[in-house]
Amino acid sequence: QESAHENLLRTAMASSGAANIEDADKVCCGGKMPKSAKVEAGKDYYWCACGRSKNQPFCDGSHAGTSFEPLKYTAEKNTSVSFCQCKGTRTPPKCDGTHLRFWGMFCGSKSNVKVGDLYDKIV
Repeated sequence: QESAHENLLRTAMASSGAANIEDADKVCCGGKMPKSAKVEAGKDYYWCACGRSKNQPFCDGSHAGTSFEPLKYTAEKNTSVSFCQCKGTRTPPKCDGTHLRFWGMFCGSKSNVKVGDLYDKIV
């Protein structure tokens, strides 16, 4: 029998795209390519680490019920930043080209992984 806490967790995960408790630790492909965004010096941005946000590359709270938390990024200067959307980067929140190196495993343009698919984070 499922406890009230497990039921609440399942409900939160279902709304975040995690179909079951095992999926709570999986990354969701948020996009096939990085997204360039203008940032302002001194301003905080919260990068979506789970890939479930509908406001990629930024967090919209869709990680509720998962093991993920958004990553705070404070812009050092006014510039454009290439934010990772495949969620495989080793330099979060910035893209490091992982989507190009792991086409078969992540959601690069030649991959069979689609935006919204869940997968185990390997980095």
